[in-house]
Amino acid sequence: MNHPLSALIDQIVQNAEQRGDFDDLPGSGKPLTHLDDPQNAVLNRMMKKAEAKSPVVVLRNQILNSQEKLKTLTDPNERKAEMLRLSELHTKLAIEMEAFRKYG
Repeated sequence: MNHPLSALIDQIVQNAEQRGDFDDLPGSGKPLTHLDDPQNAVLNRMMKKAEAKSPVVVLRNQILNSQEKLKTLTDPNERKAEMLRLSELHTKLAIEMEAFRKYG
């Protein structure tokens, strides 16, 4: 089944080709780089360029940092506060992972 706008999109692309809008584009005439995830290729490229990280990666790094900090703390109140923070980070990570499994 075709998209209702397919004919219009094809016409716009043909007009752009005739005007030369696609001439001299970066990477023109070169093969496409291998895409591990073609459906999210644009999003992945934008995130890489912006040095953005997913919430799961950020939370895992925060958990590792918190665990390392906890090893150095000797004051019971500071340890308790850091353990609470670590627990909250684990809860947030579990929520993110569940959302990813459920919604992708």
